[in-house]
Amino acid sequence: MANLLDIPLARLAPETLAGLLEEFASRDGTDYGDRELSLAEKVLQLRRQLDSGDMRLLYDGDSETWDLVSRDAARALLAGETLD
Repeated sequence: MANLLDIPLARLAPETLAGLLEEFASRDGTDYGDRELSLAEKVLQLRRQLDSGDMRLLYDGDSETWDLVSRDAARALLAGETLD
């Protein structure tokens, strides 16, 4: 079972959070809709989703990796459920 932590945004330095969001926004296969967005627009969109609580930042202590996931997916993963 993964050792997941829900990371509060206030615990991260602003430059660290910005770097995480830029890295996530530039991942291959990340879909932002019908029109192409700049990296800055993608980062802003992600930040808004985090600020609203629609998206959560999870850290897996076992694999030492992190991911941004929807609120519902985070709730399920933190409860030990698997995602289909």
